[in-house]
Amino acid sequence: MSDNSILPRWVSIGVIPIINLMLAFFVSGVIISFIGENPFRAISVMIKGAFYYPGAIGYTLYYTTNFIFTGLAVALAFHAKLFNIGGEGQAYIGGLGVGVVCLTLDTVLSGYIVTLLAVLGAVVFGSVWGVIPGYLQAKRGSHIVITTIMFNFIAASIMVYLLVNVMIEPGQSTPETRDFEKGVGLFQIHEIARMLGLNFVVSPFNISFFLAIIVSFGFWLLVWKMRIGYEIRSLGHSETSAEYAGINVEKTTIIVMAISGGLAGLVAVNEILGVHGKLLLGFTAGDGFTGIAVALMGRNHPFGIFLASLLFGALYQGGTELDFEFSSITREMVLLVQGLIILFSGALAYMLNPIFEKVFSKYLSTIKQ
Repeated sequence: MSDNSILPRWVSIGVIPIINLMLAFFVSGVIISFIGENPFRAISVMIKGAFYYPGAIGYTLYYTTNFIFTGLAVALAFHAKLFNIGGEGQAYIGGLGVGVVCLTLDTVLSGYIVTLLAVLGAVVFGSVWGVIPGYLQAKRGSHIVITTIMFNFIAASIMVYLLVNVMIEPGQSTPETRDFEKGVGLFQIHEIARMLGLNFVVSPFNISFFLAIIVSFGFWLLVWKMRIGYEIRSLGHSETSAEYAGINVEKTTIIVMAISGGLAGLVAVNEILGVHGKLLLGFTAGDGFTGIAVALMGRNHPFGIFLASLLFGALYQGGTELDFEFSSITREMVLLVQGLIILFSGALAYMLNPIFEKVFSKYLSTIKQ
């Protein structure tokens, strides 16, 4: 959408995305009806599976947390007109940072201190994995899309090698480390609830969700209230103009990718410190790629990213219930629904803009008369 669009912001970032989402669900409903199932019943089962059944909301918010981190990581790069699709690898290496800190220090330091250092380790390791493509883009002209894709595969290979040959717990065949010492890790919400005398169903939902909310607020401050945010947005609008304004484009590019990688690395905090309590293969489970869709759908704004993350979290959790309830609706059908949402909210995000612009143009002409 061009900057000179006549549409008010509440239409461009509110009404149109909702209509796009409704179109995605409509097409999904048509497909579900073609395979002989009731789309309204399917939607009901999905909503109940995501929010109503015992423990469902906990799983939904657990998935949401990961998508907030990866969505913010992608969005920050987007603001600088950098397409960081390496969130998967950055999150994976962030997990390595958590594992290195915990396995090295959990026997000599307090669990709380180790946990805090592990969070820092996730950010630092993720940042390093983001800085390298950023440096190659800024200093060598290597395209950020290519390098971040390749670094996903490199990260996966590194993790396989380390967990199979170096960090694996002796005496076992599963490629994972030993469990971290007791006291290392984040509190889960059902544990906190029990301390308060409340009865919550067990789920992986943990306090990293609140960290995601805090980070989202920090993202807003960084991008819209700080000098570095102005430089990032200036670079995103025009690299030539940014250079003319005295902004160091190379330095800003590297900084953006460092912060973006650190945000993606926080996925490991939710997964490794909040749930598994050890480093293992495949814990990212595609969250880095989902973050691209979340950022697009959320219009690169933290509030929009939160809503988009909640939607995808509900789709992940509710989709599991669909797979249980319907023999003809498999996990692949849920992926189809997600793909349609990405299609309408991403590739076709501005499809309806010309229609709305014509309507508002006629409306403004009527007012002037």
